[in-house]
Amino acid sequence: MSAIKVFILSDSIGETAHNVALAAAAQFSDYDIRYQRFPFVRTDSLLQTVLAQALKEHAAIFHTFVDRRLSKIVNQFCEAHDLPYYDVITPALDTFSQITHVQPSNHPGTVHALNTNYFDRINAIEFAVTYDDGKNPSGFLEADVVLLGVSRTSKTPLSLYLANRNLKVANLPLVPQAQIPDEIWKVDPKKIFGLTNDPEKLNDIRRQRMVQYGLNPDTMYSNTDKIKAELEYADKIFKKIGCLVINVANKSIEETATLITESLNTDETNND
Repeated sequence: MSAIKVFILSDSIGETAHNVALAAAAQFSDYDIRYQRFPFVRTDSLLQTVLAQALKEHAAIFHTFVDRRLSKIVNQFCEAHDLPYYDVITPALDTFSQITHVQPSNHPGTVHALNTNYFDRINAIEFAVTYDDGKNPSGFLEADVVLLGVSRTSKTPLSLYLANRNLKVANLPLVPQAQIPDEIWKVDPKKIFGLTNDPEKLNDIRRQRMVQYGLNPDTMYSNTDKIKAELEYADKIFKKIGCLVINVANKSIEETATLITESLNTDETNND
């Protein structure tokens, strides 16, 4: 079967439509689905060019046009030419219009405006990079979230993911015999999250990492007994701190991040 082509159209960057398409396509993993994005489509001539290409390639269309006129053009074109399509944003706009009794502003890219929230996110990302892998222990006292875990428990990617949610994150790799910075013991345990993994899973991850580096995968770094000892050491630290522990063995970065943010929100609610 030939590849399924999906065009992502938007008068902004098209990230929302792309994410929706990816989420739906994940349920059809046996198919080869290829995406092509067309961001900042804001003129009739450019839109018509893209639609003509979609028709030629028999592509499905996912779109987010806050400009109702452009959205209508796409929908009518797809219906007239029997092209599958999904209008991601219009139903949501209609719902809020019904609630507020106000028409949407129809300003493309409003969610990506360079406002205070945007700059807070940039600062959070810079914070995560600066205080990655315990480079500067002072960051633990400034962080919204502190991640602890042995090597290859997704500390860095999780830090950056949470930074995109405007959270300042510092992380520390736990290594037996290495001294825990004094700053860790001064952090509110509710802000600390211990990341652990199953020994077998961690063994596979570390072996793959060594292979990627062109190195021998059979080293002490991937030795199962050593990994178990590392995890036991980490667990003792987690218990001493009294922090929430998350096993990332079968969790995506998004799932782990959700558990963390929900825990933070719960703590804030309990403190109110």
